[in-house]
Amino acid sequence: GYLNLSFLLLFWVFVSASVLGLALEDVFHVLVYGGYESRAGFVWGPFSPIYGVGAVALTLFLNRFYYTHDLVIFLVAMVVGASLEYGASWMMETFWHAIAWDYTGTFGSINGRTNFFFGVMWGRFVLPIIKGVQKRFSNKSSKAFKVISWLLVVFILVDAVMTVLVLHREGQRTQGIPPATQIDVMLDDVFPDEWLQERFHNMTVSADVGKQEQDQAQ
Repeated sequence: GYLNLSFLLLFWVFVSASVLGLALEDVFHVLVYGGYESRAGFVWGPFSPIYGVGAVALTLFLNRFYYTHDLVIFLVAMVVGASLEYGASWMMETFWHAIAWDYTGTFGSINGRTNFFFGVMWGRFVLPIIKGVQKRFSNKSSKAFKVISWLLVVFILVDAVMTVLVLHREGQRTQGIPPATQIDVMLDDVFPDEWLQERFHNMTVSADVGKQEQDQAQ
């Protein structure tokens, strides 16, 4: 049915999908490639924000299709989710010279940016997450829950801003750009390349990444 949306509801959709998406990626990597690999997307916490953003976008988009057949909702979610994943991968390569995931060689891979498995995941698993969050959220109206929610909102915002700054500075280091401000110096000291390589096992940052897209644009 049609969901009565609010900021906090969408926020918990983001958090739930970010955590569950990260867990799914970890399991996928173990089954397909063998061995554990950190698939985190933020510098702090067990979050993969691409899934959170995708789930929020799908919540807003699919809420208008609540009256249609489940197959239609599945296909729309599959296409929209896979497109978001593809677009996020392209943006990271183009603007941050970073490859955060690469599904080359897997079934249904599209330029290594998404594949059939994760397309199905968007279509099959995101909607139950949305409905599950909505069901539990409707029963959580206490003041304490709202305080915890807003504290987590602040933490996620700080986490996201810090992640952007850290990745931007890492991209600068790959190009040999020295620190220009005290913030850059702090980022170099607290989040050196070694720390980032341990945190983001799946991410490759290089000045050569994204050059093809930039050359084509020019």
